[in-house]
Amino acid sequence: GFLAHAFPPFEGIGGDAHFDDDEKFLYRSPHSEGYNLFLVAAHEFGHSLGLEHSQDPGALMYPTYVYRDIDTFVLPKDDVDGIQYLYGPNSDGTGPKPPPPVTPNKCDPKLVLDAVTMLRGEIMFFKGSFFWRSYPLSRNVEQHLIKSFWPQIPDHIDAAFESTFEDKVFIIKGEKVWALYGYDVVRGYPKSLSMFRLPKKVKKVDAVLYDETSYKILFFVNNKIYSYNEEQRRIEKGYPKPVEEVFPGMTGKVTAAFQFKGFNYLFSGSKMFEFGAYNRKLLRVLNNNYFLPC
Repeated sequence: GFLAHAFPPFEGIGGDAHFDDDEKFLYRSPHSEGYNLFLVAAHEFGHSLGLEHSQDPGALMYPTYVYRDIDTFVLPKDDVDGIQYLYGPNSDGTGPKPPPPVTPNKCDPKLVLDAVTMLRGEIMFFKGSFFWRSYPLSRNVEQHLIKSFWPQIPDHIDAAFESTFEDKVFIIKGEKVWALYGYDVVRGYPKSLSMFRLPKKVKKVDAVLYDETSYKILFFVNNKIYSYNEEQRRIEKGYPKPVEEVFPGMTGKVTAAFQFKGFNYLFSGSKMFEFGAYNRKLLRVLNNNYFLPC
């Protein structure tokens, strides 16, 4: 049902907002315990001021409730543009501070992805507070806030990969690792990055590539690669190795990676390098939205 509703501005009850007594509203609460009153009220007051629902999944005025961290919440640009369209910009000529967050555009030629991973047949592309879901048998791509699926998972992640050996997706930020089983966050996480036996000096990874054929996990750290044997739970001898030695022809810092249908895809800036999964031969250099059609 409806959490709340509000009337647009006009005489009488115009601008009034009503909240459903049957819902549990809390000001500061985990996502699972109820609905955040601040977020619901701010959305409804947007209607009171004359804003309609937005198609931008990052907007406060998006029709579906999404939990966000209210301690760091900043009104998104789509909402700022909407209210300024109705009432004009600030009279003093200054813009909102801090700058309002902008929802990333998959068609942006300068888009640099944070991470890419498979999840039981889907491809998931992470950027900032958002991710896209791509279905291999469909050209439709959905965009969502990370918090709308996993309130516990941080924004701006460093890397992600799907382990077919453990049937989990691992998400990494800094020295912490989260795990997903399907779309559920696995209990007992986050854990330390040291679970992958990386040297103590490694405090952050740039990308991770999972090799389904060998159960080996390749960690990209600066210009080096560490190969972790998932079955033996150890870093393989001879590593780290330079990225160019493992993937001849790769240039630039690797920012995301994943394996799909017998190919390895390494992302660097706005480009994506396609390698054979078995011979690791460079085949093509593509735009990084190759799997995110405009």
